Amino acid sequence: MLSPFPLFFFLLLCFPFTFSLNQEGLYLQRVKLGLSDPDSALSSWNERDDTPCNWYGVKCDHATRSVYSLDLSNTDIAGPFPYLLCRLQNLSFLSLYNNNINSSLSSDISACQSLEHLDLAQNLLTGTLPHALADLPNLKFLDLTGNNFSGDIPASFGGFQKLEVISLVYNLLDGTIPAFLGNVSSLKMLNLSYNPFSPGRIPPELGNLTKLEILWLTECNLVGEIPDSLGRLKRLKDLDLALNNLVGPIPSSLTELTSVVQIELYNNSLAGELPSGFGNLTALRLLDASMNQLSGRITDELCKLPLESLNLYDNRFEGELPASIADSPGLYELRLFGNQLSGELPKNLGKNSPLRWLDLSNNRFTGEIPESLCEKGRLEELLMIYNRFSGQIPESLSKCSSLTRVRLGYNQLSGEVPSGFWGLPHVYLLELVNNSLSGQIAKTIAAASNLSVLIISENDFSGSLPEEIGFLDNLVQISAGDNRLSGILPSSIVKLDELGTLDLHGNKFSGELPAGIGSWKNLNELNLADNEFSGKIPEEIGSLSVLNYLNLSGNRFSGKIPFSLQNLKLNQLNLSSNRLSGELPPIFAKEIYRKSFLGNPGLCGDLEGLCDSRNAVKNQGYAWLLRSIFVLAAVVFVVGVVWFYLKYRSFEKARAVDKSKWTLMSFHKLGFSEYEILNSLDEDNVVGTGSSGKVYKVVLGNGEAVAVKKLWSGGKKNSEGSDIEKGQVQVQDDGFEAEVETLGKIRHKNIVKLWCCCTTRDCKLLVYEYMPNGSLGDLLHSSKGGLLDWPTRYKIIMDAAEGLSYLHHDCVPPIKPIYCVLVSEYAYTLRVNEKSDIYSFGVVILELVTGRHPVDPEFGEKDLVKWVCTNLDQKGVDNVIDPKLESCFKEDICKVLNIGLLCTSPLPINRPSMRRVVKMLQEAGRGENQGKTAKKDGKLTPYYYEEASDQGSVA
Repeated sequence: MLSPFPLFFFLLLCFPFTFSLNQEGLYLQRVKLGLSDPDSALSSWNERDDTPCNWYGVKCDHATRSVYSLDLSNTDIAGPFPYLLCRLQNLSFLSLYNNNINSSLSSDISACQSLEHLDLAQNLLTGTLPHALADLPNLKFLDLTGNNFSGDIPASFGGFQKLEVISLVYNLLDGTIPAFLGNVSSLKMLNLSYNPFSPGRIPPELGNLTKLEILWLTECNLVGEIPDSLGRLKRLKDLDLALNNLVGPIPSSLTELTSVVQIELYNNSLAGELPSGFGNLTALRLLDASMNQLSGRITDELCKLPLESLNLYDNRFEGELPASIADSPGLYELRLFGNQLSGELPKNLGKNSPLRWLDLSNNRFTGEIPESLCEKGRLEELLMIYNRFSGQIPESLSKCSSLTRVRLGYNQLSGEVPSGFWGLPHVYLLELVNNSLSGQIAKTIAAASNLSVLIISENDFSGSLPEEIGFLDNLVQISAGDNRLSGILPSSIVKLDELGTLDLHGNKFSGELPAGIGSWKNLNELNLADNEFSGKIPEEIGSLSVLNYLNLSGNRFSGKIPFSLQNLKLNQLNLSSNRLSGELPPIFAKEIYRKSFLGNPGLCGDLEGLCDSRNAVKNQGYAWLLRSIFVLAAVVFVVGVVWFYLKYRSFEKARAVDKSKWTLMSFHKLGFSEYEILNSLDEDNVVGTGSSGKVYKVVLGNGEAVAVKKLWSGGKKNSEGSDIEKGQVQVQDDGFEAEVETLGKIRHKNIVKLWCCCTTRDCKLLVYEYMPNGSLGDLLHSSKGGLLDWPTRYKIIMDAAEGLSYLHHDCVPPIKPIYCVLVSEYAYTLRVNEKSDIYSFGVVILELVTGRHPVDPEFGEKDLVKWVCTNLDQKGVDNVIDPKLESCFKEDICKVLNIGLLCTSPLPINRPSMRRVVKMLQEAGRGENQGKTAKKDGKLTPYYYEEASDQGSVA
């Protein structure tokens, strides 16, 4: 018989430490095996240890060595929720914040009986909220923000016994806000913001939550009036009901919230006057009731509060601004634009307040601008357009070096502009249009190194443009029309290679245009009308490829019209009332251009009013030719109509036969048939054409719309160029149905829903959810592009990144969307992969940061990526960021810009994974001091509230 000792030593050698790890460590090892860990965050979870107490994220009780806390936030782990953790009997704290947990939550969660803190925010959880969460008897903190939970809030949620914090922000909850939440008497924070709830009222029962400190119901589709019962929330510090459809007055009961620090009611339809009693709110620091229909007067008792931010813009307030507003010691933001306020401003406004942003535009204010506005030296934005301010610009503002944006246009200001005011070093927008200002543009303007937009039209400025204006490398716009400026243009002006608009009309400039204006490659508008310019029109103007507005009328230009002007794509051209002579360039010999050349006696061309005697002889010969052309055109028209009719009949017959051959593959319950789709595939319904096919908008019989993408057949090649040139990815038959079926199973809030697929042997149709607002490019590059502020653009980038990360990492098999942006490696490998997607996503980031197209004629041989890199090296980041974006977000914008550059690295291996991109974007959006203050949408979380308020950080 064999001795047991050799066997024992054999096992000991093979498994020397396996048996030393305690039971809780074994549970955690099994949890590790069930998760994907691309960043090796769990590498310290070593089975050779006797306990898991020294493992990353794990905390144990010192006496019992039992695990009571597990924090795996921001580790990029993925997989289903690990219910095995519920076997850790003393686990009271669990945070999996900001990962890729991608399952639904089942009733098994009720096994975690010891949990007090559960944070699953910023994951990919789906399905309905589990009713079993309310079975956790000790739960105090529940954060499920930023997931894909849908449906109603379960009725069981009214039965929490100890819950203090519940946050369900940014999910897909689509019921209404239930009254039973008013039964959770222990609640201190209730945050249901940014969910697509059905229209519903604020439950009056929420007034029963007498311990509540934070109530955020932002963008919850709320209707009706604000209930009086909210006035019972005596401990409430933050009330946010913004971005809803609330109506009626602000209830007077809100003036009983004596602990409230910030009230946000903006973007509703509230009406009536501000209730009396605001003077009771001695803790109030921020009041934002902008974009409503409020009226009446801004009361003195409101202005006596220790406010830091007061936003009442876009309402109907009238009357004077109380003098007591100037005594607010912490006031840094005052926005009252778009009202009917009148009277003079308090003389000492800004003397006692650290004003940073002051916007009083579109009111009826009168009197002088107070000298004290920048007393504390922090004023950044001074916006006073469309008022009736008079007197001079205060000398004190010429020393306000913190200013970045100044708009004083459309007032009654007069006198000379202080010399130092022209040279403020950080101002990028200076607008003084439509006043009665006089004097010269001072040479001190050379110090305005950040100046991008200079608008001083419709004043009484005189003298010449100083040579120093050519030193301002960032200038994009000079608008100085309708003044009394004179002299020749300084030669240095041709150095402004970023210049997009030069408008000097209605002055007394003279002399010839300076040599070298061909350097204005970005010039879009050139208006020098009604001056005394002379000499020849420079040939160089014809090389300005983006110029579309050219007005040189009312001057003394002579000689011939340069034939190079025919190279321009002009929307407006006016060379009238000059001394031009010679033949008209052929492209301009059209009736639409006739008025563009009148008043030039020596100019000849085949247009009425130009060399009329010669035109009279020619007109007789044209009559016979015109009659012949008309007869020929009529014959061609009749033949064309007959041909089209025959072709249309044969097409209809073919389409009727083909309908029987279509196969439908649906992925959701459909309210339409394939025939309803096929009958609408007319050219009139085409809304887009890409490298892979056409897209149609189809309006169904029930009134809803869908987008139908008709894919090119596998062997078709774009007639306008090769597959390589167009970046075209052909649709192959092999595996097509399997891949589309995978697409159909996708359920993600940031990915368009695929309803079904219709196929025949030669054609494939994909039927998608219709997005009525068009593409991002349409909005960004249209006249509405200014509506996309940085928070909106960041959210677009963040949502797109999360959707793309889901396709790359959480779909089986992974899916490559293949953006329609040609990446460099495709040109020589003819292959695309997830790294190509990441490059294209990086281009999207750069497009949103810069506001420019991916490919633009002004880039020359470069694309957007090369343009950004070149400008960063040569001119710095300020020349890259879209000037429409506010400077207060510059630090965050730069962080996101760096991520875009990383995604567009020339070497695919250097581009980060989409999971990594999402993580970096989330970190970029958190701002500074994340260890001290935790902010969400500009608001503070309850645990850091008091500290941040003491520091004046209430956003």
